Amino acid sequence: MDYVTFFALALPLIVFAAMVILHPSPVYSALFLGLVMSLLAVYFFFLDAHMLGWLQIIVYAGAVMVLFLFVIMLLNLQRDSSEHQTKGLRLAAGIGGAVLVVELFLLLNRTPAGTGQNALPEGYGTVIALSEKLFTDFLLPFEITSVLLLVAVVGAVVLAKRQV
Repeated sequence: MDYVTFFALALPLIVFAAMVILHPSPVYSALFLGLVMSLLAVYFFFLDAHMLGWLQIIVYAGAVMVLFLFVIMLLNLQRDSSEHQTKGLRLAAGIGGAVLVVELFLLLNRTPAGTGQNALPEGYGTVIALSEKLFTDFLLPFEITSVLLLVAVVGAVVLAKRQV
């Protein structure tokens, strides 16, 4: 990955990550989190870790984001849409669209840069290599994360039932 592509992806990634924290609506914050996860998948694709990129999209940007939005809707944390300024959102959407068009143009017009890169290890990014790392070196963090997500969902359901 060259520097132009890296920074062209890093700028929206940082902006979207900041919007996850700074946006007053939890629904929009969750959607910005989905954009952050999708841009992280693009990084994996550029680093020739295609399996990790697709897992990032399917697991995090897909399943986990649906879970987050389900919990937010279950707790009824959405805000009234009339409170938001549509002019600012249109400006942000226009700037984001322009940035994506420029990124696409740069991506399609670049020359292959395979000369100065280091060779990847045998089996890099394959299912076998990923599963060996995940179920040997990172088994405990993987299981802790799954239990943490399960506890968060159960807690959200208990809080929602208590208010009814």
